[in-house]
Amino acid sequence: MTEPLIEVTDLSYKIEKREILSNVSFKVERGDFLSIIGPNGAGKTTLLKCLGGILKRTKGHVSIANRPAESFSHKEMARRCAYVPQSGLTAFPFTVGEFVRMGRYPHTGPFSALSAHDIEAVRKALAMTETEEFEGRYLNTLSGGERQRVWIAAAVAQESEILLLDEPSTFLDPKHQIHIMEILKTLNSKFGVTILSVTHDVNGALVAGGRAMALRDGKVAFSGGVQELLVGSVLEDIYGVAFHVLEHPHIGKRVAAHQK
Repeated sequence: MTEPLIEVTDLSYKIEKREILSNVSFKVERGDFLSIIGPNGAGKTTLLKCLGGILKRTKGHVSIANRPAESFSHKEMARRCAYVPQSGLTAFPFTVGEFVRMGRYPHTGPFSALSAHDIEAVRKALAMTETEEFEGRYLNTLSGGERQRVWIAAAVAQESEILLLDEPSTFLDPKHQIHIMEILKTLNSKFGVTILSVTHDVNGALVAGGRAMALRDGKVAFSGGVQELLVGSVLEDIYGVAFHVLEHPHIGKRVAAHQK
C-alpha cells in the first residue's frame, strides 16, 4: 500500500483561547482532487494555511510525502506546494508578467536568469488562464476576477505537485468559473497535480468530482466521495439547512438545492 502524499493527524489551531481547528485528521492520496466545504467560520481557510505553512498549527502533525512538513525549507515547500489565496493582494508593484514569473522562484537561484523551460512554463500558465492579454499591466489595475486568474497563473507556473486553493472561483464571472474548473481538472487528471480546493459551492464540488471533506465548528464533519454528499441528511448535517437533490435537466447530473 502506497503512503499518502499528505497526512494530517490531530491538527489544532488556536487564536488566544478560541480554538479554530480541533483535532483535524485526514489523508490525501497522490493525484486526489479534494474539495473542502463547510459553513462560514468552520476553519477551512485556516486549515489550508496550516497545510501551506502560512500559519503555525497549535498542535498536531502534518507530513508531506512521509516527511514532516516543518522539515522543508521555504523553497522546498514551494516546489511541493503552491498556494492561491482567496483574494490576491494588490499592493505588489509588479506587472502580471513579472508576478507570474515569480512562480518560478522555487526552481531558480537567487540571481539566476530564467531558463528556456522557466520561460515556457510561464508562457503556458498565462495561456491556460487567459491572462496573457494583460501581461504588461500592473496588478493594482486589474479587477478582482482578473487578479484571481493571475494568482492561479503564478501557481500553475510554479509546477508544484500540490495545489492549495482558497475559493478559486471568487470574483469570477460564470465563463471564467467554468474555465478555471476545466484548468484544475486538467491539471489533476492529465498532469497528476494533487488539488485541495476550499469552496462554498457544493455543486462546484460535485462537478469537480473526486473527494470531499466538510468542516463544521473546526472539526471534520464528513469525508468521502463527492456523490456521498447527496445521500440522506449529509448536507443538512453540515450546513444546518435542508437540501433537495435534483436531476439537472441539461447536464444529466444530480445537483443540490437548499431550501429557503
